[in-house]
Amino acid sequence: MKYGEKEIKEFSVDEDLEIWPNKHTKNYTIKLTLPEFMCLCPRSGYPDFATIYIEYTPDKYVVELKAIKLYINSFMNRNISHEDSANEIYDTLFEKLKPKWLKVFADFNPRGNVHTTIEIDSDKIEC
Repeated sequence: MKYGEKEIKEFSVDEDLEIWPNKHTKNYTIKLTLPEFMCLCPRSGYPDFATIYIEYTPDKYVVELKAIKLYINSFMNRNISHEDSANEIYDTLFEKLKPKWLKVFADFNPRGNVHTTIEIDSDKIEC
């Protein structure tokens, strides 16, 4: 197994999703584009591909970029739906970072004549 395969296979969100202190008190937005998301359909096992867009206004923490890359890549061998993967990414980042604001937008490639997008925005969620 090559080192990248090993890192992805052994990635643990609890141990390896590295977060750093945010050194800035002003409001600013971090925007991440992750164009190589892949997961497996829970019904057929066929691969699903997407671009994941993450935007957030940090409070006390920011996510380290290699860690978010490995986290997103850790989905590639998982059987998980579009909805569940987008919600898991949102929930994980919201729990770990506790940002002032967070939006996750998942833009899945069309398959079977269906194009799916999922948007989760902390401003639009009623608790």
